[in-house]
Amino acid sequence: MSASTLETLLQGAGGAVKLLRNSRTGPYVYPVVASEYTNWRDEQIAWQQTCVLFNQSYHMTDMYIEGPGALKLLSSLGVNTFGNFARNKAKQYVVCNYDGYVIGDVILFYLDHDSFNIVGRPSVHNWVQYHSEIGRYDVRLERDERAAARSGPVVRKAYRFQVQGPNALKLISKVIGTKAPDLKFFNMTELTIGGRRVRALRHGMAGQPGFELFGPWAEGEDVRLALVEAGAEFGLRQVGARAYSSNTLESGWIPSPLPAVYTGEKLRGYRQWLPATAYEAIGSLGGSYLSPNIEDYYLTPYDLGYGPFIKFDHDFIGREALERMDPESSRHKVTLALDNEDVTRAIGTMFKKQERAKYFDFPSAVYATWPYDRVTVGGKTIGISTWCGYSANEGRMLTLAMLDRAHSKPGTEVTFVWGEENGGTSKPTVERHVQTEIRAIVSPVPYAEVARASYAPGWRSAQQ
Repeated sequence: MSASTLETLLQGAGGAVKLLRNSRTGPYVYPVVASEYTNWRDEQIAWQQTCVLFNQSYHMTDMYIEGPGALKLLSSLGVNTFGNFARNKAKQYVVCNYDGYVIGDVILFYLDHDSFNIVGRPSVHNWVQYHSEIGRYDVRLERDERAAARSGPVVRKAYRFQVQGPNALKLISKVIGTKAPDLKFFNMTELTIGGRRVRALRHGMAGQPGFELFGPWAEGEDVRLALVEAGAEFGLRQVGARAYSSNTLESGWIPSPLPAVYTGEKLRGYRQWLPATAYEAIGSLGGSYLSPNIEDYYLTPYDLGYGPFIKFDHDFIGREALERMDPESSRHKVTLALDNEDVTRAIGTMFKKQERAKYFDFPSAVYATWPYDRVTVGGKTIGISTWCGYSANEGRMLTLAMLDRAHSKPGTEVTFVWGEENGGTSKPTVERHVQTEIRAIVSPVPYAEVARASYAPGWRSAQQ
């Protein structure tokens, strides 16, 4: 039997953990955009002190969903309420499997009557597309693949930028020639920038005010140039791919939950539908957390801090399982501030010929599609870390983690285990190394104070 689907790949590899731990794919990539426009340290600092322009036009999958059955399809899969959803609004859309474990989350835009757009990593897009086909919904789907899934020149349906930072509203006011619109979070309007009509979403990536801007692909360069020219007065920096992936350390969003699709008879048809080239099939699982059971890597919405999104006012896949769950028994999302001396010691092993720790890349130290590192107290695993990197704003190496409630209070001392077992797996991003223990302090999430004060409960936040 040829490995033409995810299901046949799993059978040939002897299970999901073996398949994914030794995948040849590295971390999720942010292609086309320059690695650095100036330097990643100043680019990080600018999103807290002046303002930045993120170019998000290349690394996310877009799917346009239109037709009389579009809202019914989305509602049947999402944990979110749709009772208050209307044109010119957006939401963080979360979908689960039949047992209530997260498959993924994306941003869902309500563009117009019976017209929607989902943007993010492709696990949600695949789930929506599959159910649109087997459920015979009256919808039309149009996929606009991320650059990494294409060959040849990249021409997409829409560009996508974000302007963020303390000076973001001043920049928007200047470039549109009037005061920036006073919108509620995740509401949309239209602006004119560089002579082009632009859809604008009130957003915030690192806790600072700002807008996500999008429109027809051919008009993107006119809009970008207008923003860059007007932004010089306000200290605007364009952010490259290196710094972009690290902004989540300060904002608290975990971008990398493993799609919970690898087990269960109800999901067999889906695994047979997913091709062997799908995101779920080629992604890599890495880090010091190791279990032979792939279900130990599955996460609930409560683990990720998405409890406030769940509304039992409609039927959706996973509802019954989520109703049975006790939110208080879930792990609690936190930031871990790694001990400076221990991190420095680990980095110092790079200057030895042997017994080196796993290399810390800067600013993002993530080396697998789905990073899972072990967090311990007294040698006992009390949680997992899923994102690690350096913040120039904080002068610290930070990780985003989910810990047992008993150990999740800010100020608690824990141990972060860095590196893989037995010298490391065969992933190309993993050199031979030894695991090392690094002390850490449990800290709030989001870590940036401005993000904690400005984000709504549940939006990249642990607030309940």
